[in-house]
Order: sequence, then structure tokens, then C-alpha cells
Amino acid sequence: MIKPMSVVMANGNANCDAAPGEWHKGLYKPAFMSHMESEPKATTEEAYKDVMAYVENHYRVLKGKKNTAICGLSMGGYHSYMISKLYPGKFDYIGLFSAALEMGQSPYGNDMKAAIENNPALEEQLKTLFATNPKLYWIAIGRTDFLYEQNTTYRAYLDSKKYPYEYFETGEGHIWKNWRIYLVEFTQKLFK
Repeated sequence: MIKPMSVVMANGNANCDAAPGEWHKGLYKPAFMSHMESEPKATTEEAYKDVMAYVENHYRVLKGKKNTAICGLSMGGYHSYMISKLYPGKFDYIGLFSAALEMGQSPYGNDMKAAIENNPALEEQLKTLFATNPKLYWIAIGRTDFLYEQNTTYRAYLDSKKYPYEYFETGEGHIWKNWRIYLVEFTQKLFK
């Protein structure tokens, strides 16, 4: 059984059209990958505070850590990973679905354990996040997902620090079939 909740889905490409829409000149089609042509005014992580403020000021939602979750798939998993560690204590429920944990910035490639252990600031962020004792830190991925190694080495890091998390593994790869399963599994665990 899933608890009633408000779901907010922000555009992960901060300077790219999210969906087709209408304006005074008719229907427009979003320009896919147009975000590569210009610099965004803010990152998704920086925009998080504005999104949360807007939601809390315009919708009837329960506030506070125990009433707030974040999750995402693929690049959205990256954003959820980043936002949760940049804003520790804001979420009691964090879900990473086939998460792209490293977006090409690390000299360690897919070895998240080495990337974190060699970055004291990142280690401190994760230490602070887990010190807030989120009720659920949930990681899910398919065995043939191209991001499997990143997620495996990330879990090795979490294990080495004894940071609590739940892990859910499926077959197959980076596909909607898995993400639908993850969403159903994750949402049943929220706000209990």
C-alpha cells in the first residue's frame, strides 16, 4: 500500500525544454539536447531550494525530513545522490534507481569507492548525510546495467563505513521495465 503523496518532477536538464507545450504561436517541440549549446543559469542541485520553496508555498504538503523523499533514475539518480548529500537532513527517504553516480568527472572511472576515498570533501558530505540517520537509503539496479559497476563500488564504500542502506537488484539493464519495478518497491516503503 502506498501512502498518499505529492510528487514533484523537476526537469533534470536545467536549461533544456522539458516537454512540448503551447504558447501564443501554437505548439512547440522541445529541442532535445539544446542544453549542450548554452550554460545553465543554475544546476539542478542549486535549483533544489527554489523548487522546494515553491512546492511548500503553493501546495498543501507536510514539511520536514520525515515527510520528504527524493528519488530518481539514471541521471535523476545522480541528481538525487547529489541533492541528498548537499542538503543533509532534508530527506528521510532517498532512492537511487540505476543511478549515474559519477558523471565523468572522476579520474577513477567507475570505481566510486576510490573516487570517494580520495575526495575528503565528498567523504565528509556522505558522513554528514548518514549522521542524519535517514530512515531509508535505497539503491536499485539491474545486473546488466552499464552503471552496475559504479553502483557496486559505491555500495562497497558504504559497507566499508557501515552506512545503512537497502539494496534491490533485478535482471536486465538500464530499462523502463526495471524502473517501474523500482518505483513500486520504493514508494511502498515511504512515510511509514
